[in-house]
Amino acid sequence: MRLILYLGKGGVGKTTTAAATAVRAAELGYRTLVVSTDVAHSLADALDAPLGSLPTQLSDRLWGQEINVLDEVREHWGQLRSYLSTLLRRRGVDEVAAEELAIIPGMEEVVSLLHIRRQARDGNFDAVIVDAAPTGETVRLLTMPETFQWYAARVMDWEPTTMKAARPLVKALIPATDMFETIERLTKGVEALRDTLTDASVSSYRLVVNPERMVIKEAQRAATYLALFGYPVDGVVLNRVLPVEAAEGEFMKELARIQQGYRQQVYDIFQPLPIWEGPHYARDLAGIADLSMVGAKLFGDTDPVKVQFTGKTQEIIRDGNEYVMKLPLPHVEIGKVQMVKRGDELFIEIGNFRRDMILPTTLAERPATRAVFRNGVLEVRFGEPEALPLEA
Repeated sequence: MRLILYLGKGGVGKTTTAAATAVRAAELGYRTLVVSTDVAHSLADALDAPLGSLPTQLSDRLWGQEINVLDEVREHWGQLRSYLSTLLRRRGVDEVAAEELAIIPGMEEVVSLLHIRRQARDGNFDAVIVDAAPTGETVRLLTMPETFQWYAARVMDWEPTTMKAARPLVKALIPATDMFETIERLTKGVEALRDTLTDASVSSYRLVVNPERMVIKEAQRAATYLALFGYPVDGVVLNRVLPVEAAEGEFMKELARIQQGYRQQVYDIFQPLPIWEGPHYARDLAGIADLSMVGAKLFGDTDPVKVQFTGKTQEIIRDGNEYVMKLPLPHVEIGKVQMVKRGDELFIEIGNFRRDMILPTTLAERPATRAVFRNGVLEVRFGEPEALPLEA
C-alpha cells in the first residue's frame, strides 16, 4: 500500500495534481483512492463528479472522497470535547470560546489522516492519494503525537500519572464517559499514524509549487519542517510553467522570462529531489479525460505510485552545545563556500551555486559560525544562541 500526500500553498494547482496522479495510477492498474482533507473541498470540481464522505467509485479502479471533517472530529473527539468544554465554561470561559478551546490545535487535520490511515490499513486500495490542506495547516500536525497527551492532561490539570490514579473516581462521577480511554485510544492512534507517515516505504510527500517567489518560499519552509520531523519527501511538482516559445507580446514574454528565473531556483533549491513540470494550460481542466492528459504529461513513463527518492534531503544533528545542518548537494562542484544569515534565512554560495535556505526556529536563533562542503554534503555549524542584551 502507498500513501502519497500533496502539499502546497493554496491556489498552486494541488488538487488538480493529486487528482491527475490518481487517474494515472488507476490507468496503471492500481486500485486508487483520491481523497481531500481540505475543509474547502474542490476535489469534486476537479474530477467533475459528485463526491461524498465515503469513497465514491468513478471508474474501474478509481474512487474519490471528500472527508467530512466535522463528522470525523465528532467520532474521535466527541465525548472528550464535550467534557473539556463543560470544564472550561465552569472556569468562566465564554461558551463559544470554550467550544473552540476544547479542540486540540491540528485536530481537524489529524482525524482526517486517521481516517485515511484506516482506509489504507484495511487494504481496500493499493494507493491513496491525498489532496491535503494548504501547507501551513498540514504542517501543524507534525508535532501532534508529541504534544497530544501533554495538552489534554494540562487542560484537565492532571499529569499522566495522576490521570491513571484518578480514573476510578472520575468514571464513578461520570459513568457514561470514560475520557481516559478516549485519550489513550486517540493518542495510540496518532502515534500509529505518525509511524505510518514517516515510513518511507509507505508514505511520500510531494510539494506543489508555481514559479513564484512566495510560493517557493513556503515550499522551502515546508520541506525544512518535513525533513526535521522525518517525513519523507520524494518529489516536487513545478506547476503552471509558461512555455517561453509560445509567449507573445511584451507582457507575456517578460512574465515567461521571470518564470524561467524562478524555475531555475526550484531546481537549485530542491535537488536532488526529482522535479516534474506541468505547463500552464490555456483552459480550465476538469473530468477524468483532462486529468488523464495532465497525468501523462506530468509523469511520462514514470510510475507515480512508486517511491521516487530515498534518503534525506537535509539532516540536523546536535554536537555538544552546537547544531550541524547537513545538506546533500551531489551535483555541485567543490568550491569556496560563502554564507550569510539574516533572521531565519541562510544564503549559501558555492562557486556558481546559490541557495536561499529557510531555517527552523531552533537554528534561526543561533549564529551560523562555519560552513564546509565535503563529499557532496554541505555542513553548516550553528553556535550557541546569542545572549539577549540586559535592559537598563
